[in-house]
Amino acid sequence: GDGSISWVERIDPITLETIERSPDLPGGPTWPGGLAAHADGSLHVVFGRHAHRLAADCTLLASAELPRNRPYNSFVTLPSGHLVTKDFGGELPDAVTHADPIRPCELLVLDPVTLAAVASLELPEPSVARLSADGDDIYVVGDTRLHRVRWDGTSLVRDDVFDGSYLLHEGQTYGWDAVIADGAAWFLDDGRGTAAYGGSLRGCGTSGVPLHLVRVGLGDGAATLTEVSGLDGGIVANPPCVDPSRRIVVAYDSGNGVVAAFRYDEHGRTSPSWRIELDHGCHPILWPDTGEVLLADHDPEAGESIVIVDIETGAEKARASSGSPVQSVLFGAAGFARDAYLCSFTTVTRIAVA
Repeated sequence: GDGSISWVERIDPITLETIERSPDLPGGPTWPGGLAAHADGSLHVVFGRHAHRLAADCTLLASAELPRNRPYNSFVTLPSGHLVTKDFGGELPDAVTHADPIRPCELLVLDPVTLAAVASLELPEPSVARLSADGDDIYVVGDTRLHRVRWDGTSLVRDDVFDGSYLLHEGQTYGWDAVIADGAAWFLDDGRGTAAYGGSLRGCGTSGVPLHLVRVGLGDGAATLTEVSGLDGGIVANPPCVDPSRRIVVAYDSGNGVVAAFRYDEHGRTSPSWRIELDHGCHPILWPDTGEVLLADHDPEAGESIVIVDIETGAEKARASSGSPVQSVLFGAAGFARDAYLCSFTTVTRIAVA
């Protein structure tokens, strides 16, 4: 809704029992935010229109209200320690009734201690995607193009020469989060319609062309598109998985329950590798040493399963129930060995690969 709250729990890494909990933290208009551990030992949270800094024991150290009455969907931490966040520029669930209208997004640089805004920059268009960064270069997937912005230590400067236009077909809609790898930004398009999520992204797609894996070269800003499923009604809300050591990208279409992998050459040209049917919606996790990818498979009757596949072949290696009745469309987290944590709107799950 309009005045949602957030909180942080420190949980046992094995049993998932709560050890400590923060106080309720002011939020605002609802959309998934983000949490990160900072090099100084504190925790940062961005949710709704607020940013918070917590100690490792979940006590509150600082809070700041962000300028726009829209949700700010997570952030990146730069080498200097500064946080960069932005407002979410997409349609919101019906329960959010008092948010500011969609407008070109504004990047904010926050001091990591006080959370005061030390710089800002409005881009030419809205963006739904979470931010990506490579050093001090920040990448923003806008509604029509990928933008590159440099943090010079005091201000944000947009690279006006870098084009990054990726809407090449009539009916194609905006992209979601970008993975920066192998000299390119990789992301998935046809992202419109996620506000209709009701436990699954099946049937939520509204774009007029099949969903694509988009590659934008960081050198020339040129975009190349590869169809993922070839089916109408495609939709996503998360990034692909890129394995630079094997030159494989795992993409997916959450509207049609298709996961497909592509090999790419030194020029970024793709070729199909394998394709499987999985109702996957969340951020994939890669174990690069073993070549295993964590995916998910949602069933409206049985709930969601966590699935481990071989990135080279797509062969299923393991499967277990996550205990979540709804499809996860969030970021999980790698664990401490061959384990991981998956989060949905109802459930936190730990899995370990034996």
